[in-house]
Amino acid sequence: MALAPLPKVILGSFAFAIFWVLAVFPAVPFLPIGRTAGSLLGAMLMVIFQVLSPNQAYAAIDLEILGLLFGTMVVSVYLERADMFKYLGKLLSWKSKGAKDLLCRICLISAISSALFTNDTSCVVLTEFVLKVARQHNLPPHPLLLALASSANIGSSATPIGNPQNLVIAVQSGISFGQFLIGILLAMLAGIVVNALILLSMYWKLLSTHKDEEDAAVEAVAEEEVNCHRFSPATMSHLSSHNSRESNNLESVSSIQNSPQVQSLRNRGNSGEVHLASNNSVDSARNSNALKDEINGMTSHTRDENSHSEEFAVADRPSDTNFFEGNDLFNPQWKRIIWKACVCTITLGMLVALLVGMNMSWTAITAALALVVLDFKDGRPCLEKVSYSLLVFFCGMFITVDGFNKTGIPSAFWDLMEPYSKVDSASGIAVLAIVILVLSNLASNVPTVLLLGARIAASAAAISSEKEKKAWLILAWVSTVAGNLSLLGSAANLIVCEQARRVPDLAYNLTFWNHLKFGLPSTLVVTAIGLILIR
Repeated sequence: MALAPLPKVILGSFAFAIFWVLAVFPAVPFLPIGRTAGSLLGAMLMVIFQVLSPNQAYAAIDLEILGLLFGTMVVSVYLERADMFKYLGKLLSWKSKGAKDLLCRICLISAISSALFTNDTSCVVLTEFVLKVARQHNLPPHPLLLALASSANIGSSATPIGNPQNLVIAVQSGISFGQFLIGILLAMLAGIVVNALILLSMYWKLLSTHKDEEDAAVEAVAEEEVNCHRFSPATMSHLSSHNSRESNNLESVSSIQNSPQVQSLRNRGNSGEVHLASNNSVDSARNSNALKDEINGMTSHTRDENSHSEEFAVADRPSDTNFFEGNDLFNPQWKRIIWKACVCTITLGMLVALLVGMNMSWTAITAALALVVLDFKDGRPCLEKVSYSLLVFFCGMFITVDGFNKTGIPSAFWDLMEPYSKVDSASGIAVLAIVILVLSNLASNVPTVLLLGARIAASAAAISSEKEKKAWLILAWVSTVAGNLSLLGSAANLIVCEQARRVPDLAYNLTFWNHLKFGLPSTLVVTAIGLILIR
């Protein structure tokens, strides 16, 4: 494709530059409007500058990718409601054998959860838990945070639903879920192991250092924070209600004793005692005793009534016997367990449907709506948790990238690099990987896939269909692992950084340079090993 006319090239490049700056640095001082608004601004400028017509702009939006992204986000919301991510988090501290064992667990759990539920979701849910575990075990947070973010990126490379760029690749290439998984799984597993070894070698001394004296109070607080994800025992609600009833009984007795009628009777009794003491002490004593009996009778009657109502409350209270004795299938605890099992079943069914090659977008949407119906209540609260700003960001990005493609600059750049980037030789694969790495960190990974995906695939297809498939998988692997190179390389890194900075009482600032010192060698080594193992 030749370059477009010069005004179109200049204006299209300007619109794309605005989008890129706001996507990478969403809070720049001169225009702090954020990523989503930045993508819409870039799309609007493409139309205003007549790089794209309005119809071309709407046609650039890929509804299949948006549908798949929406469906997986809804499923992730219900999985979080079913406490699946909390159970994953508990595995981090279950029978841990030290700091190094903990780091390896974080790498493994982060990778698995990211492959199944997207890397961004895993990082959002697990960041705070990792900080609490680090506090409990008296460990420095940044090696564990690096393990979480980098493993989430590597693990997400194995499936089409692991990250947004893989969604784009799976839809554009037509590679099935199973073929995608088989092609990258071995590279992903090796990458996780190598990444963990690099982390251990770089932070071995730091992870081996422990304080001689630990603050027992701090550890007790940390233990309580780590355990805060557990369910409250069922007996707690009964104890609190029982205590409240006892308190109500005492209050009612006290109110009877302090009521005006009782006070009047007491006054009458006291005045009677004083008067009769001078006349007839025996009658006075009898009258006084009668008045006291009347007061005690009223109090006793109130206690009997409360005791009687307590007996009915106990009789009406659901039995605490087990399932087989009470046969109480519809008590809230069992309903909750059954609901969780159904959520897991539907999610597994979605994964199986994806593995057998069914349409990924409609499979994810079907699973999402099945969960909404199964919940049997207004789905708005769960649907409101979907990141619609991310969907809007994608719409703007599709339009902006398509407009930049229309300028001819990406095609010209690829024409320059294509002779050196053939996937039928080791040197060609190395050059291709370097191009993807650089562009993924400059223009972000999803725009890089949108800009170069079709061109890389067409170049490989000229060799053979098998090479075309391998080219798509190389693009998926390198563009995903490239996110580990710097803090700005992927959204997962930024999520971990921002979440860690905002956690109350446990806040930690993961700096750009701390990430780069680990990210640069890890990315280069993991990428190279993965390229050898991609099938």
